[in-house]
Amino acid sequence: MKKANTYLLKSYSKGRLAVEVPYSFENVEKIKQISGRRWEKSDKIWSIPNKKELIENLCKLFKSCNVVYNIVKYNSLNDVMMEELKHELILRNYSFQTQKAYLNHIKRFFDYYNNRKIEDINKNDVRMYLIKEIEEGKAISYVNQAFSALKFLFTETKGSNKFNFDIPRPKKEKSLPSVLSVIEVFKIIEAIKNIKHKAIIMVIYSAGLRVSEVAKLKVENIDSERNLIFIKGAKGKKDRYTLLSNVALEMLRDYFKIYKPEKWLFEGGKEGRHITERSIQKVFEKAVFKAGINKKVSVHTLRHSFATHLLENGTDLRYIQELLGHESSKTTEIYTHVSEKDFGKIQSPLDRIMSDKEKR
Repeated sequence: MKKANTYLLKSYSKGRLAVEVPYSFENVEKIKQISGRRWEKSDKIWSIPNKKELIENLCKLFKSCNVVYNIVKYNSLNDVMMEELKHELILRNYSFQTQKAYLNHIKRFFDYYNNRKIEDINKNDVRMYLIKEIEEGKAISYVNQAFSALKFLFTETKGSNKFNFDIPRPKKEKSLPSVLSVIEVFKIIEAIKNIKHKAIIMVIYSAGLRVSEVAKLKVENIDSERNLIFIKGAKGKKDRYTLLSNVALEMLRDYFKIYKPEKWLFEGGKEGRHITERSIQKVFEKAVFKAGINKKVSVHTLRHSFATHLLENGTDLRYIQELLGHESSKTTEIYTHVSEKDFGKIQSPLDRIMSDKEKR
């Protein structure tokens, strides 16, 4: 498809072109000179606005190379279909994040098939696309989401080619969550000096919150009388209550005296907006580094650690399920596999051998 020293321009999305170039520092620096260029993380490719002057500029920058064009005009029928799909997702009360994910997956699907009309797509096209995603090393959770998005498109939406969607769903990986020890959590909290940042991390761990949940907490969601936090419209559009520890509450009181939040518990840089999820992730990453923890962890690891530590302290699994907002107990049961509660009672055969040796 592409020879050495050949640079391919092809349709990427509405109003944008993908630029395929051999990787080198020099080539990256050239692309960075193009106005409006963007690195597409999901596809690991550069894209630029579909404008004549930018294409000409690109050709000048790569003057020693051939440029191959594979540009397809954006299909207006698919554009209309995407709008109808969005309306269908809204009517079914899908969360904003799910809407965004489904639409992105479907856009990538049609981009892959050069915006072929939906009525010209068949079951084998879907199968081959999913196989391609797996072979490219996409995470199974990502491919499963693409599967769900395409199944919704071809079985639920008006005007779609409703063929029998008997395509096997990729089997989920049975991976265990990464968990921090109690001492490691303490080190992370102690590494944070900013009182607002410390309060955020304490609330996440003490209540087992998702990063999206803590970012969108409102002042009114804190029930200091009952030591509870109210989570409105969490994953699956469910409301729930979870714990508010006394230590976290005291930290929040100190935080309130200094920052005086009005609507959002943790306000962002822009007036009237809450803190972003990315800002919270950066706070956590910095604290982990300062604490000297080498595990591969994320903010979500605090939620896993909350559940695991409760289980190790003897909390009933049903209560943990309620606090986390899990619909199925099977989701919560994964923490029984990472808990040290029962493992701690089991003696390794090596320890037994060495112990017996000392007794001899």
